[in-house]
Amino acid sequence: MSVTDEIKSRLDIVDVISTYVPLKKAGRNYKGLCPFHNEKTPSFIVFPDSQGWHCFGACGIGGDIFSFVMKRENLDFGEAMALLAVKAGVELQPRTPLSSEEEGRLDRLRAIVADAATYFHYLLNRAGEAAIAREYLAKRGLTEATWETWQLGYSLDSWDALRDRLVGKGYRLEELVEAGVVIQREDGSGYYDRFRGRLMIPIRDSQGHTIGFGARILREDPARPGPKYMNSPQTPLFDKSNVLYGLDMARKAIRDENLAVLVEGYMDVLMSHQVGVCNVVAGMGTALGESQMRQLKRYTSSITLALDPDAAGDHATLRGLEAARQSLEREWEPVIGRTGLVRQESRLKAQLRIATLPDGLDPDELAYQDVARWRQVIAQARPIVDYYLAIVGREEDLTTARGKANAVERMTPLIREIANPVERDHYIQMLARLIHADERLVAEQVSAAGRLEARRAAAGFSEAPAVPVRGEAAPPPRDAPLRLVFGPEEHLLGCLWLRPDLLAALDSDMIEQQAPPLSPDDLGGTENRAILAALQAISVSVFDEQTPDDRLNEMPAYLQERGRAILAVVQQKPSLTDEKLLKDLGNSLLRLRQRHLSEQIGQLEALVRESQEAGTEQWQQYKDTISVYSAQADHIQKVLHRRSTAGVLAQRKATAATKG
Repeated sequence: MSVTDEIKSRLDIVDVISTYVPLKKAGRNYKGLCPFHNEKTPSFIVFPDSQGWHCFGACGIGGDIFSFVMKRENLDFGEAMALLAVKAGVELQPRTPLSSEEEGRLDRLRAIVADAATYFHYLLNRAGEAAIAREYLAKRGLTEATWETWQLGYSLDSWDALRDRLVGKGYRLEELVEAGVVIQREDGSGYYDRFRGRLMIPIRDSQGHTIGFGARILREDPARPGPKYMNSPQTPLFDKSNVLYGLDMARKAIRDENLAVLVEGYMDVLMSHQVGVCNVVAGMGTALGESQMRQLKRYTSSITLALDPDAAGDHATLRGLEAARQSLEREWEPVIGRTGLVRQESRLKAQLRIATLPDGLDPDELAYQDVARWRQVIAQARPIVDYYLAIVGREEDLTTARGKANAVERMTPLIREIANPVERDHYIQMLARLIHADERLVAEQVSAAGRLEARRAAAGFSEAPAVPVRGEAAPPPRDAPLRLVFGPEEHLLGCLWLRPDLLAALDSDMIEQQAPPLSPDDLGGTENRAILAALQAISVSVFDEQTPDDRLNEMPAYLQERGRAILAVVQQKPSLTDEKLLKDLGNSLLRLRQRHLSEQIGQLEALVRESQEAGTEQWQQYKDTISVYSAQADHIQKVLHRRSTAGVLAQRKATAATKG
């Protein structure tokens, strides 16, 4: 994962931009007055789904979190990265020559896991031995469409089937061990498959890349006892404390419904999605950690945990709830104390609820039997304070002074976090009734704890107060790197880096086609924009004196690795004459602009629908902008046709007919 990707994964664009621009929720998106030009009607839109922004007014510009900060603060890319890294808690480290080698190693591991998933899926559908898995899935009510969507599979009950297949594809045994699909024998005498005779469930990251597996045993063998479920081991790709199963499939539904439902198992997720309740994800059997909660925060601040009723009061469950609670975002609120002084108290900015399942049913059983009731259970989830009140009432001896004190001590952190003062008073009353104590005394205890927290915050200790529950929080997570994707933008950049002398010719070509010259705004990737800006800043007089490597070495250090990766791909492509290369660059730029216009038109059409549904008049402004963008897209399409072989032939034919 590049530094920019890591920063983006830790920050939400709405949170960052709202510190500069007052934003108002508008359907799934946010809008406000553009900070880059004067306007009275909001045309500045922030898109949480894509983590992008765009001005549909006079500016007509857009980008991501980096481009916004660069433009708003008048910073270059490196300065914006340093500023946002501090906000995200990311330590900037100098690039090393080993980075490219490391990325190549990770690419190999991704390919191994992806090939294994494809093989397992093939076996589930075709292998005779996999009949037991197909029967199991049918018994659980999972359809073949679900098998396909989630790429479910089967591992042969063999010690070497996967090993031999992957080695035959050119992978080394050491790589298979590192990817977590093969195990080396303790005595060093050989290697064998990790997963044997199991239903295979690919685990994907939030972007849909397979990074590991969950595997369920299907045959009980006393001679070879094994766990019912087993996951891939920790690898450079897979860290179970950093993964939420199903998030790649649930992201849109979570955003649309402003709610994430956390369940315990793979089957719960699969069945829930199958019946249309798609905002459901699962942990990996560990307490929810900061990284997992940070991922959910990008889509919602409302989280419901669907717990097995048999787990109520179980301290492992309570530790999970405590980890989730402490990972959620807070805001500080001024409170006037008894002496008239103002102190700051933290309030939870998220809603954490508990959905207790009825009749001992697991979520997958309930969803399969009665999807309406499953939806009802989610809708009727109780606030976490209600859940803890029930636990405290059951666990503490409220006939004793010590038991009552323990109850107040356990409930106070939760009550103080409630943002709404009326709700806070309600739970103070409930706690007072539970322990048969004076309400004013309980309120004073809660207030005293708030004063203690304020003093701790002033001294530099601002973490969330913990509810007294035995156990430890989850270990700190590590994010897995992601591969560099080479697309049209990278092709354009790489070619120009090899032949920067064509920059002026490309600009002339665009002007001749009644189109603007190449600009960093034509590129969507922030790092790509910075690379182009660095290229355009090089003096024309030194082009002939520099090699591509010289130009790379003059780039800022944080762009050099990406620049080298792009250049390495372009240098492998066949060379073209100057005329063909210039035409190729022009066509690439025009198609990029065409794609961007298409994306913006799609965004505007969604805004029109939302505006009409909300009964506002702004839909007409969006319609007018669609007309402008559509005209620009039509012009580009005509230019591309003229430049195509068919267009050139048609033009020659028309010219000949005119002369005739």
